[in-house]
Amino acid sequence: MIVCVPVTDDGQVDPRWGRAHRVAVARVADHQIAAWQEIEVDWDRLHDEGSPAQHHARVARFLLEHHVERVIAHHVGDGMVRMLGTMKIPLDLEAAGDAREAAARVD
Repeated sequence: MIVCVPVTDDGQVDPRWGRAHRVAVARVADHQIAAWQEIEVDWDRLHDEGSPAQHHARVARFLLEHHVERVIAHHVGDGMVRMLGTMKIPLDLEAAGDAREAAARVD
């Protein structure tokens, strides 16, 4: 399964999904990280450039381009929850602590 989790500089789950500076895209199999790539998305800077719909579209394009099958985050706003639901991408909320460990917990 390919998951996406916002990650801080020190490897923790960033509590700001829609305003994350960096996210990790991970391939998880049998609760093990098979691949891990951290990508600077600059959503923290880009969030307020344009409308909320433009930002949601930016995030949606990223998820599609990286074939993300599940998002792991601490908090996600209502609009983003609706967008992920429309995309049929499951969302695991209230993640905290080590981002790799949070990603590995995916069923």
